[in-house]
Amino acid sequence: MRFHGYFRSSSSYRCRIAFNLKGLAYDFVPVHLVRGGGEQRSEAYRALNPQGLVPTLEVNGQVLTQSPAILEWLEEAHPEPALLPRDPMERAAVRAFCAVIACEIHPLQNLRVLQYLDREFAQEQSGKDAWCQRWIGDGLAACEALLANRPASSFAFGEAPGMAEVYLMPQAYSAQRFKVDMSAMPRLNAIVAACEALPAFAQAHPAQQPDAE
Repeated sequence: MRFHGYFRSSSSYRCRIAFNLKGLAYDFVPVHLVRGGGEQRSEAYRALNPQGLVPTLEVNGQVLTQSPAILEWLEEAHPEPALLPRDPMERAAVRAFCAVIACEIHPLQNLRVLQYLDREFAQEQSGKDAWCQRWIGDGLAACEALLANRPASSFAFGEAPGMAEVYLMPQAYSAQRFKVDMSAMPRLNAIVAACEALPAFAQAHPAQQPDAE
């Protein structure tokens, strides 16, 4: 497997965690999203991924794009250890939690959105931070509420980390980066702390990547 990603990309970070939790090795190909105007815009990379986004996974002569699709493929092709519950309703609950992050938060804090705010609306860093604080804060508050009535457990949906944590940890990293106040989210904070103690998450952290600046 050849995995094309960027150390700070939330979607790349998700995949790194999943690879680690499943004990899967891969060859890493860095794609710097800023240097030289963005390596993802090169003709060679766009031939691989027409969207010009990360991550991209090459496996068995095929190309997979979009982190949710890559993560679903990983779960189906390498089912152990499982990242989704067996019960259909619980699986749906996990997917809903993940979708709040992948569909409602992440697109609004994506690098190309922040670059657009800068280029088209002349927003300085303080303005971009305020934008991210609003949308990350609202989304994570919704995630906290989704877990509020669930039984107490070490992780979001049980006693082992799974797909919910795969999505949550990169978003928590972004929240810290953009100075989002998570003090009113004790459940999420406890899950983040539990994940930080595990090698699979620590090794996937952006600061530990070979392309980290």
